[in-house]
Amino acid sequence: MITIGVSIWQTLAVLLVTVGAVMSIKNFENSFNNHHQRLGLALYVAIWMQALIGIFRPPRGNKRRSKWYLTHWILGTVISMVGIINIYTGLEAYHKKTSKSTGIWTILLTAQVSFIALFYLFQDKWEHIQKQASHPPLPSDQENVIVVTQRVNQKVMLPQPCAKRNALTNLFD
Repeated sequence: MITIGVSIWQTLAVLLVTVGAVMSIKNFENSFNNHHQRLGLALYVAIWMQALIGIFRPPRGNKRRSKWYLTHWILGTVISMVGIINIYTGLEAYHKKTSKSTGIWTILLTAQVSFIALFYLFQDKWEHIQKQASHPPLPSDQENVIVVTQRVNQKVMLPQPCAKRNALTNLFD
């Protein structure tokens, strides 16, 4: 059910980008003579590539799955970063065209991007912070000691290091 919801949001995002591109072409002078317009066109193509890559995801267990995941993740990260940069170039293009100040918009965008970045980094560590608060630290001489008792014919379960968790892991499983 969660995957269906995510797919719907992703599809709507691609459709919204397409509507924005069509409106831009119809309503604005698009000579592609500035960075903002060229980056926007490249982003539009990259977003559709990302969508197609997502549609043709190899099944789990397929040896191409890890290459697909890496490609999809890198492309998505690059699209996000270039999209943020393109907003700044759009503000600069607006300033050049109208001579109006864009300082407040630049400050607001920078604050928003900074908040999102900090929130993303913080959410990744929140579980670790909660565990630290609920368990007092062990004395330094007992820190690396694991006591294992074993009965006859009983499996021993030792703590295993776990991989770093984030939202991407959940989406691509």
